[in-house]
Order: sequence, then C-alpha cells, then structure tokens
Amino acid sequence: MLLLSGQSAIASENGLLPVIRFAAGFLNQGVFPKSDLYTTDDDIVIEAQDGVSLVANIFVPNDIDGLSPAVILINSWAMTEYQYINEAAKLAEKGYIVLSYATRGFGKSGGMIDTAGPKDITDYSSVIDYLLANYPVDPEAIGSGGISYGSGISLIGAAVDGRVKAVAAMSSWGSLEHALYSNQTPHLAWAELLNILGDLTGNPDPIIRQYWDIVKNQDLERIPEVLDWARVRSPITYVDQLNENDTAVYLGKAYGDNLFQANTLLEMYSSLTGPKHIDLVQGTHATAEIIPALLGIGENTLWDNSFNWFDIHLKGEINALSGAEPVQMKVKFQNRFEGFASFPVPQATDEKFYLHPRSAFDTGDLETYPYQSWFGKDNTINSWAGTLMFSTQIPAISQLLEQLNVPVLASIPLASKIRSIYFNTGRLTEVMQIRGAPSVKLQVQPKEGNMQLVAYLYDMNALGVGKLITHGALTLPQVEAGKKVTIDFELVTTAYDVPVGHKLVLAFDTKDPQYQSPTNNAYNVDFEFSRREQSVLSVPTL
Repeated sequence: MLLLSGQSAIASENGLLPVIRFAAGFLNQGVFPKSDLYTTDDDIVIEAQDGVSLVANIFVPNDIDGLSPAVILINSWAMTEYQYINEAAKLAEKGYIVLSYATRGFGKSGGMIDTAGPKDITDYSSVIDYLLANYPVDPEAIGSGGISYGSGISLIGAAVDGRVKAVAAMSSWGSLEHALYSNQTPHLAWAELLNILGDLTGNPDPIIRQYWDIVKNQDLERIPEVLDWARVRSPITYVDQLNENDTAVYLGKAYGDNLFQANTLLEMYSSLTGPKHIDLVQGTHATAEIIPALLGIGENTLWDNSFNWFDIHLKGEINALSGAEPVQMKVKFQNRFEGFASFPVPQATDEKFYLHPRSAFDTGDLETYPYQSWFGKDNTINSWAGTLMFSTQIPAISQLLEQLNVPVLASIPLASKIRSIYFNTGRLTEVMQIRGAPSVKLQVQPKEGNMQLVAYLYDMNALGVGKLITHGALTLPQVEAGKKVTIDFELVTTAYDVPVGHKLVLAFDTKDPQYQSPTNNAYNVDFEFSRREQSVLSVPTL
C-alpha cells in the first residue's frame, strides 16, 4: 500500500525517509574544505529584527583588494547553514565573499519556521545588513541563491530588497497555491513529506500542519484562507517588484519536480522583464542539483550555470551563458539541450487531437478531425482501486530514476478498461517533438458528488509498452452528480521526442500516489462524446 494512516509511504522507515535523512546528514556536515585562497568563520550569529538568532558561516577570499562581490546562500527545507559548504568554497575561490545561513526554525537558528513568509523576508534583509556592516562587500554586487526553500526566499527577498542584483534559484516554486492545490487537487505525497521533515528537523509553526490538513481534507470553507497565506509566500506574486529592481534571475527546474511543478514557475519566468535564464532538465525536486555531487556522476548544469550567472551579473564577466538562448530545455532521455528565445516556445504550435470513443472491439482514438457521429456516446470508468497501471509510480523515486534515464513504463493494453480509459493516435510517420505543456479539454459526467481525473501522456511502442512523457490532475471536490461538465487542465511542461512508428497515448485514471483522492468511495465517471461538444488534447510541437 502506498498510503499509511493518511501519510505517504515515503514517511516509513522502509520508504524514502531514510534516504532523505542520509542526504540531509551528508549535506549538513560542518566539514569545511581547506584552502590558502580563503578564510572561514563558522561562529556567526545574526540577530533578526525580532531578536531571533540566525546561525551562519562565511568564506572570505584572502586576496581582497578593496570591495568584493558577495553571495548569500539559503538552506533548503530540513537543511542547515552547512548545506552549501562545497559550493561556497568554489565561489570563494572565484573571489566572492559567501555567507550561508540557516533560516529561522531550522538547525540552531531560533524562532519557528515561517515558510518563506514575512519574517523570513525581513531576516533576509537583516543578513544583508550584517554582511555590509562587517565585511568588505561591494553594495552593488550582492547576489543570493539556494535550492528549493532557499530559492523561494531568495526570489521574494530580492523583490522586497533591491540591494540584491542577481538570484540563482534552483527547484523553486512560482505559486505556492499551485504547489499545494493546483486544479483543486491536494499534492499529497510531497506535502506529507515536508511536514514530516519539518517536524523531524525543525521547529515548525503549527499553522503549517493545520493549513495542510485543511487542504488535504478538502475543507472548502477554509481553503481560501490557506490560499491567501500561500499567495504571500509565492514568488510570482512579486514579479512587478523584481522587474522594477531589474533583478537578474536564473532558474533551474526539473520536469519531474512534482513538489513544485514547472508550469507556474515558467509563467513567472515569462512575466520577468529583466535579465533572465531558465534551464529545464530531467529529475525531480532538488535531485538535478544534489545527485551529481552525491554520486559524482554527470555534469552539474544548474550549479555551473548559477556560478556563471553570478559572474555575469556581479562581476561583469562574459562566459558561455552570456550568449546562450535564455530558455534551455533538455530533451528527456536524450543527452542534448535545445535553446529558445522565450517561453512558451515560439517555434511550437498546438497540434490538436480529438478524442473518439472506444468500442467493445477497439480502444479510443486520437484523431485530427472532430467526432462527427449524429448519435452521442459515453464511455464509463469506475474509481475503485485505480488501474495500478497508469501511474507516476513511486513519488520522487521514479522521477529520480528518470534523471538516470530509467523511464516510468506501463503496459498500455493491460490496463483495466473498467477503471481507466485511453486514446491513441495511429503510428507516427515523423518524429513528434513536444516542447511545452500539453492540455486537455474533456466533456464528462460525474455520477457522484466529487471526482478526480489524472491524465497521462505516453509514448507507446509496437509492443504496447508506454513510456510516460508527462501527466496532470484535476479534482472536483464538490459537483452536482449526473450533470455534464467541461473541464480543462494543463499537464506538466516537458520536452520529449516521440519516435517514428510509435503511438501517442492519452490515458485517464482516477487515482495517483502523488495526489489525495476526494473520497474513499468508488464512483463512476462518464466520458461524453457528441458533435456539439468535443474533447480535445492539445500538444505544443515543433
């Protein structure tokens, strides 16, 4: 069973938690690399405006002549000020003063976890004040960065405090509202993991668990209150301030990051008017930044480009990133990046496929022409147990394996026709280059007062084996039973090439381990087909 007493199996001693503990322990070691190029201080305590103590360490180059550029690094969730020691050392060797601090509520810093809220942002400015008051920092050359939690604080902090000229934000979020509750769907697996890790490693504000329980339990009266709280903690809320400050923003994001899915971060990226760059890669949350360092394999594109970004915008240097197209998409399971001038990809056009119903002898079809029968038809699926075939599989682990070129697979023809439905194209006569966020528009009839649909896009070979390209989910926590409704939602942005001779498959299930189901009861959903109201898959392709 994936779910254990309402918490995801990643919380179990046999699940992902021991791996996370190991990684946290590895990254939080206070062992400083030694060098003649810099001096370190591990005994820094910064007093926040409300008296809370923030612990920090610093690397200072030995050959400073005048003022030096500086970078502030901010811990990820469950990490401490020791997380970035190796990266700080590399930056110090390049001439940066580098201060790393543990946010309130984590490590030995005081206070309660504020989840990138107003107290965290005030602390961010207090750290800048400390740095300028105590070290020979060039006030016109300050940057900040981090992974996940630290990246979000960096983005919001730089929007509020214009002294920061450049940000490198990896595995960040655009909208915390979306991360918790996109398409009215609670993001179960990752939210449970973060709550557990917060309890184990920090001092969380009780409101964090209370608000997550409201979302998880679909308390519709109080969810707007939670979303208001999340909006204040969403970098996309502060785009105008980032633009006014002309902040140079570097973003690194993995396609399989199901904690902070890429779509709203890309929406934020598109709204930025200052210097900007985004790298999109394989993997899941924070793995593209951490795994190469942990295992010593592959290039660390996101960290390398973060360093390049600081060199460009804090030191005025020219390097490989200077002339690169600002949107770089690594094609999944291929060792190549493709560059584009903006996002959505200007060269991509929406290829539309119309859903045609299945019959007793045939699967549903994806056709380039609308369903044209004079007689309406419906196909019914039941939510009991899900298919156990169409799935994102093990949260975090399966997407991590994708980073290592191990895809999520499904035997498409073996999926239950009672509990799922799928639609496929004919065999492709040319490569389909998907670049962006596919979307679906569906005509459905829920038979009960709530429902959930999870859409999966697969690349299916001649043997019926499907390789997962991307997915998306939508929940109707409260709906009129028996009433036909039109639903629209995006799948997660990706870059993927479907080979010649393969079929594109759109599959639907009612459950996925990433998400909280709206009910434990089995229910039916009808997929409706008629001439007047079409169901459509739109795929951005080159």
